[in-house]
Amino acid sequence: MRKDQTMKKRTWSLRVGALCLMAVCLAGGVLAAAGDASDPLITLSYLNTTVTPGIIKEVETKAEALQNELKTQFDTALNEYKSQPGAGASGAAYTVVTLTSGQALSLDVGCEVMLRVGTAKVNAATATALIDTTTGGSIEHGASLTQNHLYLATISERTVEATAATVKLMVRGAYTIH
Repeated sequence: MRKDQTMKKRTWSLRVGALCLMAVCLAGGVLAAAGDASDPLITLSYLNTTVTPGIIKEVETKAEALQNELKTQFDTALNEYKSQPGAGASGAAYTVVTLTSGQALSLDVGCEVMLRVGTAKVNAATATALIDTTTGGSIEHGASLTQNHLYLATISERTVEATAATVKLMVRGAYTIH
């Protein structure tokens, strides 16, 4: 499950929790204001001027505290996501990635890569390492990438290894550098 879906579920859970907490507080306030067995009646004005404002203030305070906690958790998760290699590169724009000889770029499923400068080869444990969308074909483990061809990773655990001193790739999608 993606992080943004997890955050939406967590937000929804916190909202439902806050609503339940508000209902429990309101019910507790009404029961506390009702007196005991010897004095079960209260007046409407006492309920409106004393009990209800106290409950509302308590619920607002707790809801604000939960909102601040949720904002802190969201900001922390967002900062962790942004600090990951390749994070944010999964949008519509390509990112230029520079590798040196021996470095490898691990591609997530759906990641696109285009060799612009230098030479590189693909590594994969199983057949059909990458799809060459330029020709409509595929390349296998150990094959060299052709400059200006767009490749697509359709299976996980595919890496592009730099075989020149400097390699520049255009990448769109999630990736990590090793």
